[in-house]
Amino acid sequence: MNKKTIIRTLEKIALYLELQGENPFKVSAFRKAAAALEADERSLAEMDDVTTLKGIGKGTAAVITELVETGESSVLRDLEQQTPKGLVPLMKLPGLGGKKLAKLYQELGIDSAEALQAACEAGDVQKLAGFGAKTEEKILKELANFGKRAERLPIWQLEPVVADIEALLANMPQVEASSVAGSFRRVKETSKDIDFIVATSEPQAVREQLLASLQTLEVVAAGDTKISVVLDREEPISVDFRLVTNEEYASALHHFTGSKDHNVRMRQLAKSMNKKISEYGVEQEDGSVVTFESEEAFFAHFNLPFIPPTVRESGAELDRSDELQQLAQLSDIQADLHMHTTWSDGAHSVAEMGDALMNKGYTYAVITDHSQYLKVANGLTPERLANQRIEIDAFNRANPNFRLYAGTEMDILPDGSLDFDDDVLKSLDFVIASIHSSFSQPQAQIMARLENAMRNPYVHMIAHPTGRIVGERPGYDPDVKTLIEWAKAYDKILELNANPYRLDLATEHLQYAMELGVKIAINTDAHAIDQLRFMDLGVRYSQKAWVKKELIVNTWTPEQFEAFIRKHK
Repeated sequence: MNKKTIIRTLEKIALYLELQGENPFKVSAFRKAAAALEADERSLAEMDDVTTLKGIGKGTAAVITELVETGESSVLRDLEQQTPKGLVPLMKLPGLGGKKLAKLYQELGIDSAEALQAACEAGDVQKLAGFGAKTEEKILKELANFGKRAERLPIWQLEPVVADIEALLANMPQVEASSVAGSFRRVKETSKDIDFIVATSEPQAVREQLLASLQTLEVVAAGDTKISVVLDREEPISVDFRLVTNEEYASALHHFTGSKDHNVRMRQLAKSMNKKISEYGVEQEDGSVVTFESEEAFFAHFNLPFIPPTVRESGAELDRSDELQQLAQLSDIQADLHMHTTWSDGAHSVAEMGDALMNKGYTYAVITDHSQYLKVANGLTPERLANQRIEIDAFNRANPNFRLYAGTEMDILPDGSLDFDDDVLKSLDFVIASIHSSFSQPQAQIMARLENAMRNPYVHMIAHPTGRIVGERPGYDPDVKTLIEWAKAYDKILELNANPYRLDLATEHLQYAMELGVKIAINTDAHAIDQLRFMDLGVRYSQKAWVKKELIVNTWTPEQFEAFIRKHK
């Protein structure tokens, strides 16, 4: 349990209460409690009794105590059961917040997208106070595509599902080996479904455990070698499990990882050697079938080095095998340069994040909480930044073999100015500049904002440079090619934000940055210790663009990093 989980739970309870038309003071009490926790600079572990915090009353304290002791909230569970299942998804419709949805539910009995559409078509919605004909028309327009199942799902929706299934398979004694396969393993931004390859000598037992453990909407197939299910998630997700023998595992994993073009090229190579590749192994000229202990052994059979799943796309990767050693591996990463603590909107303290980073085997890292403009994220004023620096310095004194640098993720304001003046920036070790507002500005205005940040000598890096969310929003539409050229000219770092929501910069932009020799930092943008795991995803995504590890700042030694950040001090 961490502070962010409690905050999200309190906010969710407030929303459900609002939907049910509860007393506004009761709704407000839960939101005030969440805000009080967010504003406190301590983590949950650092608080003697979180329920004594100013702004937390008797009712909210009881919810927090139950969460800390049991990991769940009976209040939230009851509210979820009492609230129509089709009501909450309507929150995704632009312009429909809790209050408006509550009005629709209480006055018109609207509890689903279908009921809302019928009410709009009948002209009933526009008669409600606070709505009107234009609002009704807009809702109908938004409902046209609402609820349609996407053909492909973004990686951030699939990532936690994959993690849950990996944990489930890891705890099954009958499973000898398992791995996600398909486009997810190749770190594609979207996937049609999820594929798992499972090695077992007891397929029936594995099948029974999977079907008993997974929350399914539908069991499509449940045979001896293949199980296909549709998981009951907010967005239904199809998952296929291929059950194979341990001997077949490496060949099956290669086959079902793909891509189609990669597999075609491998089959052509095999044919030139009078061999045939299948999901079961490699058939030799004499008809015998060779199986492999690993994918490394599979590729070695064809006189190839191991080809990472991330680059198995066009087939041309076989011609670039001499470049594979230049790609970064997770073991090359020495630092994470973008993360948040309880000083702004993170779940853990400076010390807790520092300990977690050391446990990752890193040698240095940067704390980069939000700047003052981002009030919704409890952004830091210059005074609070100075106080945070004292905490960071204390951590460094206690851990002489590791270095936490003091930084900020500073907003580039809508008018193009920076959220801190140069005196503040000069006092920091590392400065990130980011856009979080006014995405709809014309491209020229967006670029003027970015260039102003680039020109500042104390800014080291531009974070999530396009502001995109994979599969959901395109971002603020910068001229990325020009941005990359500016990064080269001003000697700035561009970020590959490893959070699966972002993966920003995208591969096509990373490729251009590499051509120009622009410095890239792969960062997790972690708001909790658990999110530090995104580094692995970011490293593998960088491989897709064939980014050379020498250009990845996180692979630098502490001395190299220190030399770069001190250039303008």
